[in-house]
Amino acid sequence: MGGVTRLINMGSCKSINCVDIVIRLHSEKEMSQSKVMRASLDTSLLFLMLYFCFSSSVSSSLYSSSCQLKGQFHLNGMHKTGDVILGGLFTVNFISTDPDLSFTSEPQKSDCYGFNIIGFRVAQTMAFAIDEINRNSNLLPNVTVGYSLYDNCAQLGVGFRAALTLVSGQEEQVTLDENCVGTPPVLGIVGDASSTNTIAISTVLGLYSVPLVSYFATCSCLSDRQKFPSFFRTIPSDAFQVNAMIQILKHFGWTWAGLLINDSDYGFHAARSFHSDLGPAGGGCLAYTEILSRGDDPAELRRIVDVIRKSTARVVVRQNVTGLQWIVSEAWTSADVLQTPHFMPYLGGTLGIAIRRGEIPGFRDFLLQTSPDLHHNNTDGNSMVNQFWEHTFQCRFAPPPAGWVEAGGELCTGQEVIENVETDFLDDSDLRPEYNVYKAVYALAYALDDMLQCEPGRGPFSNNTCAQLQRMEPWQIVYYLEKVNFTTTFGDRVSFDENGDALPVYDIMNWVWLPDGRAKVQRVGEVKRSAFKGEELTLDEDKIFWNFESKQPPRSVCSESCPPGTRMARKKGEPECCFDCVPCSEGTISNTTDSMECTSCPEDFWSSPQRDHCVPKKKEFLSYHEPLGICLTTTSLLGTFICVVVLGIFIYHHSTPIVRVNNSELSFILLVSLKFCFLCSLLFIGRPRLWTCQLRHAAFGISFVLCVSCILVKTMVVLAVFRASKPGGESSLKWFGAVQQRETVLVLTCVQAAICTVWLVSASPVPHKNTQYQSDKIVYECAVGSTVGFAVLLGYIGLLAVLSCLLAFLARNLPDSFNEAKLITFSMLIFCAVWVAFVPAYISSPGKYADAVEVFAILASSFGLLVALFGPKCYIILFRPEKNTKKAIMGRGIGS
Repeated sequence: MGGVTRLINMGSCKSINCVDIVIRLHSEKEMSQSKVMRASLDTSLLFLMLYFCFSSSVSSSLYSSSCQLKGQFHLNGMHKTGDVILGGLFTVNFISTDPDLSFTSEPQKSDCYGFNIIGFRVAQTMAFAIDEINRNSNLLPNVTVGYSLYDNCAQLGVGFRAALTLVSGQEEQVTLDENCVGTPPVLGIVGDASSTNTIAISTVLGLYSVPLVSYFATCSCLSDRQKFPSFFRTIPSDAFQVNAMIQILKHFGWTWAGLLINDSDYGFHAARSFHSDLGPAGGGCLAYTEILSRGDDPAELRRIVDVIRKSTARVVVRQNVTGLQWIVSEAWTSADVLQTPHFMPYLGGTLGIAIRRGEIPGFRDFLLQTSPDLHHNNTDGNSMVNQFWEHTFQCRFAPPPAGWVEAGGELCTGQEVIENVETDFLDDSDLRPEYNVYKAVYALAYALDDMLQCEPGRGPFSNNTCAQLQRMEPWQIVYYLEKVNFTTTFGDRVSFDENGDALPVYDIMNWVWLPDGRAKVQRVGEVKRSAFKGEELTLDEDKIFWNFESKQPPRSVCSESCPPGTRMARKKGEPECCFDCVPCSEGTISNTTDSMECTSCPEDFWSSPQRDHCVPKKKEFLSYHEPLGICLTTTSLLGTFICVVVLGIFIYHHSTPIVRVNNSELSFILLVSLKFCFLCSLLFIGRPRLWTCQLRHAAFGISFVLCVSCILVKTMVVLAVFRASKPGGESSLKWFGAVQQRETVLVLTCVQAAICTVWLVSASPVPHKNTQYQSDKIVYECAVGSTVGFAVLLGYIGLLAVLSCLLAFLARNLPDSFNEAKLITFSMLIFCAVWVAFVPAYISSPGKYADAVEVFAILASSFGLLVALFGPKCYIILFRPEKNTKKAIMGRGIGS
């Protein structure tokens, strides 16, 4: 305690943005004794074995029929006779003298002093509970319960002697016979208060299955049923106390805490529990763990202060332990030495775990009836009560110590009135250890009552037998203790789990700093574990006093929570509560705080700009409603309209030489095919459907093959006529009559139709949602199905176009009367140039722009053919009719 007092005075820190939560773990038992458990146990057991051999050995004769008690432990106690006896071990004195262990003489009695008024009140609770049980006709009827209560003087050696005295009895002589008859000296023991003492005592009593029910030993190691098979307790173990603190941290979102522990087994065990449980249970971690040593080392305390001060970024105003929220264990919660005006600026607002407070009706009246035993001196009988009387009234029973009367001391008469003195003994407003003792006594009583209620032939033991009061064994009481289940008058249910632990419950206390500087400890909630609901934390936050300017709970985090749209990235080499917030990548989201990973959006969705939710992806295709689609549609319809106009002009002037030259029928078919070429481009605009995907390439391929076939036949006719004009070439015209021209066009077109049919049947183009071009968009396009089929379709068109271009190029220098070949050559050059440029442009264009490139190629090549082939002729028909004569055509030609 002193070490922490000095720590508080030496230094502290004031925070601006963040406040540490400092958890102080300690135990009242370890405050009074700081021995390392194992070393203490070894030395004390050695002493006890030697002492017991000298003081209470049995007769050395192996054939004796009785055992003679050769010595007694002189213990401070309180007794009451009964049919059955319950034992108790309590800390009534804090200090004892160590006996001489020179082993040259018999060890003398240890003197105990430093009277503990609260410890005596705890012992009186057991006496009251037994008195109340004896007055209860429904519990243990016809059985009178007695007690033997001893003072352990806060020493393992004294407590161990008391426990052995209880279980072995104090009869002067024991007669041995063939049958052991009679009840054991005690049915069970209530105690000890210290975990260290309890471990040692329970280790021995467990060998003989004597039940030990502790009201204050909290070490979680005592839950080991293999080592402590007959141990029970009515106080929660430290494991639950740690969990209770973690529940408070979790409730307020305090994920960044510092841990101060005492230099003892108790502190180290609690620290291990914190390190293992804080992360999984509360999602937090420890900034530091520091050990408060037993010695007075200012340098070490300064180092701890410095660790606390530097644990997070903060501004140090002055070197005091301010700006911290403390959470303390149950022993610190009730430590009056810290609840003073001097410490309140630093410790005000502390939240503490406290043993469950209970109400025991009639207890104060029982305490008022406490009276000394005038028939025994302070070394025998109920010396514990006499010591209380002397302490309370500052008197001494006769015979008084030498010089007492001469020094003005008073003699005790036994007639003093307790109510006339100011004492904490009568304060029943905060019964905590007392309530645990009360429950422990009733647990033993209910176990004994259940055992006596057993019906012969239906018992739980071998051959369905029941235990008998006259032949009772301690292990039989252990069996019924494990089954005990009752409810106190305060409303708490008492039962034990498979480890001997009662259903745990703690009160949550808050240190209130009053305006006059005093401190008040008030209850602000509870944490408990039930058989069905698990751990439950209940807090009245409106009642909590916060020792901060804001009067609000502080924040204590290493890193602020990551907002939605980001994920946590651990900082290398730092606790897991320290992290950076990294934005989620595109296509992934985080819609909760402190997400470890970002989740991918579904296929048709994309992350919002804030990366906190998924939104439907933008749908992209060449639409009729966007400017590009409108422009291409208008151009397509314009080309179609021009074809219709040109076709009308040609039909109207069908008898003129310019129309009839070089097979007017092919010109009409060519115009119709060009019109289809313009119209098929509309199939590439709008959201792709199955029928549009299947029809667009087929219509495009067949229309262009029909167009190019007509041009190819026209070119071939030009060459045939030229050859027929030469001597001996008349026979070549018979292969290029009107019928042959139509058949040639039909055959060439049917080949393309066959290619399209095979393609559509084997691997038909289908609508496809493409997410590869842009991750945040869905590009609706037509998958070609078979790349080979598409390549063959384009290759066939290209073959015919190249062939037409070559033939036209060869006929470019023919006489003027046949110079239509020049127009064909020019038009095919435009056609080929457009489609050669189309291929790389199509491949490199993303999304809807690929369709736009194909539509542009269709329109450009169609306009090229339309203008190059029919533009000059329409010009002569409409504006130069004088040249639309046979003589003009045969003489100067079209291009002159």
